[in-house]
Amino acid sequence: MKKNMIKLAAGAATVLLMATSAHAGYTMKKKVGDIDTKLTFFGFAQLEAVGGNGMKLKYAKDGSGVKVGTNSGSDINFRAQRIRLGWKYVAGKVRGKVFLDFNQDHTSPGATNGAAVPKMIKDAFIAYKFNNAFIPKLGVIKMPNGMGFTMPGWNLDIAERGFDKSLVLERNMGLMISGRDIGLGDHGKVNGFEMGHERPWKGFGYDVMIANQANRSKAVKNTSGMGGNSYAARGMFDYTEKLHVEASYALSQNAGGYVATGATSADNQDYSNVNLGVDSNLGELSLKAEYTTAHNITGIKDYDEDTYTATAAYFVMPNLELVAKTIQGSAQKGTSAITTKLGNTYLGFNLFLSQPHSDFSRKSKRARNQQKIVFNYILASGSGATEGAGKWTGLSGYRDDAFIAQYQFKF
Repeated sequence: MKKNMIKLAAGAATVLLMATSAHAGYTMKKKVGDIDTKLTFFGFAQLEAVGGNGMKLKYAKDGSGVKVGTNSGSDINFRAQRIRLGWKYVAGKVRGKVFLDFNQDHTSPGATNGAAVPKMIKDAFIAYKFNNAFIPKLGVIKMPNGMGFTMPGWNLDIAERGFDKSLVLERNMGLMISGRDIGLGDHGKVNGFEMGHERPWKGFGYDVMIANQANRSKAVKNTSGMGGNSYAARGMFDYTEKLHVEASYALSQNAGGYVATGATSADNQDYSNVNLGVDSNLGELSLKAEYTTAHNITGIKDYDEDTYTATAAYFVMPNLELVAKTIQGSAQKGTSAITTKLGNTYLGFNLFLSQPHSDFSRKSKRARNQQKIVFNYILASGSGATEGAGKWTGLSGYRDDAFIAQYQFKF
């Protein structure tokens, strides 16, 4: 415990020390032989005050019940959602990235076969950019599954990811091959670090990845000692920032974490999901929609969950954006004939303290996010506080109303 606190304090101090300017990272350049190299340090922190009855309810990982958190007696609690520091390295066509979260334990998910990477390591990979259409990456990477999940945590429309994030395969150790800006000519920068649709391109893009079992995903139980892999494939099309569409399919084998030798089990099925997403930036107005359908959650046969997400954001002033996001879910667990439903609707605003640009392009919006205050009030609907047979059986979500007030800084 003491060591973890020291690491957390050291990480926070480092981020605070280096984040005294609003510039997007600090870069050092050096020529090694005939190759130009570049090393960039970056980081961000999200510091929050949270409250409401919804914050007092904690779910078991498999959705089997409610756990009361240690903060349940307080009306308002203070926390850090993310405290992150990282660096990127470029040397010719070679790329490397390490990204750490000092608000995570320095422990592994418990899997064997090389999958036991400490949770505080968010990204750690090397890539080689042959060209825009062929970029292999090896290491700890976000699996290409979930439009919202593969966008950076500092570039969200609201203060946190919604409960649909529980259904993606999360980060993993494996090999991914990617391509962007294919087919309609070069229209945007492709730097080789991409995990989502970071920039506006014209043309097609793709990602395919094979990795260890998805131990960091809430939809997969601890698979220590199990054989198998996880797989994800995604295709996308962009037409500038006005239109982005993508579709992905993902699977993690033996998601229940147990199987007898030479036998199968109804509680150890392969987990899979399909994700569809649309994103459109129209100047002051931004619109997004996403759908995820998941099957055999935590390896339980016919434990399924579907989520529908819609987001609208509008700048009423250059430094003030109003945001509404709703996530509607339905879940049916195993042989149960009861379908439970839950809705979480986020209403609030983003107040940008650093406003370096007056236009509303995606690039300018990213720059605005370097320093901002976010407030969201979360309205719970559907099963809500229902108990008994009608209680929400999905993986996560707020069963009652809550609020989040967040200050974010990034460099």
